[in-house]
Amino acid sequence: MDAILFHCPSMTDLAKRILTKDPRITLGNIRWERFEDGFPNLYIEKQRSIRRKNVAFLASFDEPGDIFEQMSAIFALTRCGAQLFKIVLPYFPTGTMERVDDEGQVATAKTLSRILSATPICGQGPAEIVIYDVHTLQQRFYVSDNVVPRLKTGTKYLKRRLKDLADVSIAFPDFGARKRFGKMFADYPHVVCEKLRDGDKRIVTITEGNPRDRHVVIVDDIIKSGGTIIECRKVLVEAGATAVSAYATHGSFPRDAWKRFIDEGFAHVWITDSCPLIAAKVAGQKPFEVLSLDESIARVIVDEDEPIEP
Repeated sequence: MDAILFHCPSMTDLAKRILTKDPRITLGNIRWERFEDGFPNLYIEKQRSIRRKNVAFLASFDEPGDIFEQMSAIFALTRCGAQLFKIVLPYFPTGTMERVDDEGQVATAKTLSRILSATPICGQGPAEIVIYDVHTLQQRFYVSDNVVPRLKTGTKYLKRRLKDLADVSIAFPDFGARKRFGKMFADYPHVVCEKLRDGDKRIVTITEGNPRDRHVVIVDDIIKSGGTIIECRKVLVEAGATAVSAYATHGSFPRDAWKRFIDEGFAHVWITDSCPLIAAKVAGQKPFEVLSLDESIARVIVDEDEPIEP
């Protein structure tokens, strides 16, 4: 199915890579400018070409201030007469703030879901919101019936890399990660860690599995400060792991926390380009390797099923 892909400025490189994956996708253009007061001054070029077409918008909400201008563009695009409309938001940034533990806390995952739920209905019905490895699966129910969530995973790119490694075991930093990703790595031995907090200290222990004489790959959905992953590596090495690598679909790394991994002894740290600003910073920096979501997103845009990985 032919499609027109629009994108925010920070997703330009990923959008260009997506184009190389399927000739049926063409780029639309939005002029991203600002008025003197800082508010967005946007212009959709050739908007009449959108009518009755399959249209997608590649979004990045890495910076809170970007959400308003991108939602403005999304609302305008749906009003241009698109037959189908997809919001491809690889990283759902408020995903870890999905519940309230104390009265007064604000579950901002729900707030962002409400904003996305306001997307106008297009020609064939509700827009789709495509998200990769959202922090908790139940967040799909946070959006209203005005939009349809479509959850994807980036772990197939990791599985391709694992074929080049020997004696691999998969470790999970907690039971939540094991519950999310365990079935995706059913062919590998598992190691499960658990973290406890003692004041400001983070204590990590191995609760299941044996990492001895194995190349252990820690799998999670997101790395932020990296503290838990780094502590997991130390415990795994102490328990006899010959090498430790890490994978997270989303490398958020606030305040350049990725720099902590440079001298920590990881064999590999894989992330995807779901957070484009960070992916650009770590590209070429050992032990990092950026795995692009371009192939998967291209298939989503043209409504083509992804092949089953062997």
